[in-house]
Amino acid sequence: MRRVIAAVGVVAAMVAVGPHVANAETPSGWEPAPATPPYDWAAGTRCDFPTHSQPLLDEVLQRVLDTYPDGKPKLVAYKGPLDIRVTNTANGKATDVDAGGSALVDYRPDGSQMWYAYGPVMTGWRDDGGNMPRGLYRLDGIYTLDITADGAKTLTLVHGTAEPLCPLIE
Repeated sequence: MRRVIAAVGVVAAMVAVGPHVANAETPSGWEPAPATPPYDWAAGTRCDFPTHSQPLLDEVLQRVLDTYPDGKPKLVAYKGPLDIRVTNTANGKATDVDAGGSALVDYRPDGSQMWYAYGPVMTGWRDDGGNMPRGLYRLDGIYTLDITADGAKTLTLVHGTAEPLCPLIE
């Protein structure tokens, strides 16, 4: 039953977000999303070695679909190209990651989030931080990502993959 509910939610997200094309014909209501910041992780927090991620292309758009009474976003759709370079800062090896999927994100009052997504997204897990081993991953396909207020993540793949990135830059 849970997979069916997740699949229905993801299909609803796909309809709401539409194709991820950012161009001059973008429908009204879409605006640039906040820029994706670079990140640095110490050895052992995501990979066994220190890593750095840096956006190479960030043209993600957002559309606020619903707000709380205080005006804070409740439901936001995201789409558009996002390419990120992930580097092992100990040896200089790097890989470029297409993270330009689309998502419908439900921001909950307690600070948790539910992502209904399709296409590639890059994210990471800490030790004991959810249902995936510690690491950085490129998620692709149709999936949900339930993120608690303290950052623990539960990935439910309806159809897709979770590609570990740390082995690519060891």
